[in-house]
Amino acid sequence: MYYSTEYQSPLGVFTLAADGENLVGGWFEEQKYYGASILATAVKDDEIPVFEQTKAWLDRYFAGQKPAISELPLAPVGTDFRQAVWQILCEIPYGQLTTYGEIAKKMAIKLNRETMSGQAVGGAVGHNPISIIIPCHRVVGSRGSLTGYAGGIDLKIKLLELEGVDVSALTVPKAK
Repeated sequence: MYYSTEYQSPLGVFTLAADGENLVGGWFEEQKYYGASILATAVKDDEIPVFEQTKAWLDRYFAGQKPAISELPLAPVGTDFRQAVWQILCEIPYGQLTTYGEIAKKMAIKLNRETMSGQAVGGAVGHNPISIIIPCHRVVGSRGSLTGYAGGIDLKIKLLELEGVDVSALTVPKAK
């Protein structure tokens, strides 16, 4: 069984989902893949302890502090491949960036392969079910392109700026 609650962030309503003990989801309202299949069956319950923990974590995050991801019990639902990519995302330090290509190199090593598809990595990053906390917003294209954030480029920029990232050298992809 899944449970849900809402957190009023400075950037908009952020919906949280849990399995009772672990956080399984976190999405902004207009985000791609919002809620995946989890929220369809979730029961609204604001009293779940992991929600209280997560809201306190988010309060600290939005106050400019650097709460550790390890403070929260996370259980994102996904394939083994996606889980491995999300684990790499958790290793990106606050206020720093990495590229899809760098993650693909790490995945190739982890899977004992010579190369790994950047597109496969991009798909896993894009389907991250716990936004902000699993920091997919810290991933950019190889040439500094602000591509691929399910919450939208504007939100990605705001999160990076909150973390003190100088976004002036990053580029926004042209609309197709």
